[in-house]
Amino acid sequence: MSIAYIDPGNLEGDLQAGANTGYILLWVLVWSTVMGGALQLLAAKLGVATGQHLAQHCRAEYPRFPRLLMWVMIEIAIIGCDIQEVIGSAIAIFILSKGVIPLYAGVIITALDSFLLLLIDWLGVRRLEAMFGVLVGVMAIAFGVMFADAGVNIGQVLEGIAIPRMTRSSVHYAVAIVGAIIMPHNIYLHSALVQSRNISRSKVARKKEAIAYFSMESALALLISLFINLCVVSVFAKGFYGKGAGDIGLKNAGDYLGERFGSHMTFIWALGLLAAGQTSTMTGTYSGQFVMGGFLNLNVVKWQRIAITRSAAIAPTLLVALAFRNQDTKLDSLNEWINVLQSVQLPFALIPVLAMTSSERIMGAAFVNHWMTSTIGWTIAAGILAINASDVYEFASNEVAGRLWVLGLLIAAVALYLTFVLYLTIGPIRVRRWHSRLQSKPREIGNDGQIEPLLPHNEP
Repeated sequence: MSIAYIDPGNLEGDLQAGANTGYILLWVLVWSTVMGGALQLLAAKLGVATGQHLAQHCRAEYPRFPRLLMWVMIEIAIIGCDIQEVIGSAIAIFILSKGVIPLYAGVIITALDSFLLLLIDWLGVRRLEAMFGVLVGVMAIAFGVMFADAGVNIGQVLEGIAIPRMTRSSVHYAVAIVGAIIMPHNIYLHSALVQSRNISRSKVARKKEAIAYFSMESALALLISLFINLCVVSVFAKGFYGKGAGDIGLKNAGDYLGERFGSHMTFIWALGLLAAGQTSTMTGTYSGQFVMGGFLNLNVVKWQRIAITRSAAIAPTLLVALAFRNQDTKLDSLNEWINVLQSVQLPFALIPVLAMTSSERIMGAAFVNHWMTSTIGWTIAAGILAINASDVYEFASNEVAGRLWVLGLLIAAVALYLTFVLYLTIGPIRVRRWHSRLQSKPREIGNDGQIEPLLPHNEP
């Protein structure tokens, strides 16, 4: 589970936040991890209690058009995550080879090594889990060594965690952190993975016991991911905040680290980045398989799923790598905006999992959310929407000023987005119920013998 919290997209968001805002967004990182953990537990509870994962419930509960739109949104999030994995691994290969292997070649190598991981999966899921455990261990050691060597001020780290602060210029980086930490497709994935365990579904006590064990397992995984992310943010805050490193990103971070702390830091960074890219490869594959199977009732074998998602990820990444191979910031900008995209897509996973787990009809009386749990969940959803709205406002203020046609398109897109989010929040059952009441409302005959309209016209 921790793999989804420490992929190259997370590292991009971490280093950007540290280098550009210092320690002030550490509290966002911590609470994003806590919120992500809470949502993961709801997803796990849904899978254990009902025996079906979130995408299957969405297919059962939502009409065809909203269901297909949600599927498209989650697929976009999966492809975006896959692009980040390709970028991160390609950059790591470039650094470790000291530039001998160019970025475009690293992109191709990374695309092909997914099938090697699939071979390990074919040999047995336990072998795959063991390999991922080793790679996560490599990341923890690598970034832990960086934290120790950088001489990070522990007091400033604790202050950044304990005191919530956010400047106007830091909103964009906060959105990127939230989008990188709480990835929408990971919620769908976790609701499916819990079903791989052998659980007696006929006994409520056994289900509750399984949920308790999943909670402990998730807490440990999240602690590991939080440690790694805190290390990265803190190292870049210590080394580069306020020192004119505004163009820093995954591509040139190794050079900056080498110049600031010594050449060994470049190697350590690249090693951790490569481990992050490789561990997150199968996350997108499994997520895509469950999402496609659940929403469309279509089962696609893993190698075909990898071919689909990797092809969609390689095309834009390879074009950017070839077109901007001498401009370090372009790949980093792509990575950063993908993190923002993930945050924008979050409601399409967050709202369904809250709606499903708050329904006694779906969960049963023993597992339905307590009202306090639902309140906290919907508050998290509202907070994410508020942060996204703030980032859209910043984008409109800085990038769209003076271009009315772009502003018009942005307003239309935001209006459609909010309408769909509102529909998901209200729920299809309530919408159909209100529509039925509206249609069945008796209409009166006026004095002139004409039937009055269902909704009276406004008086002039």
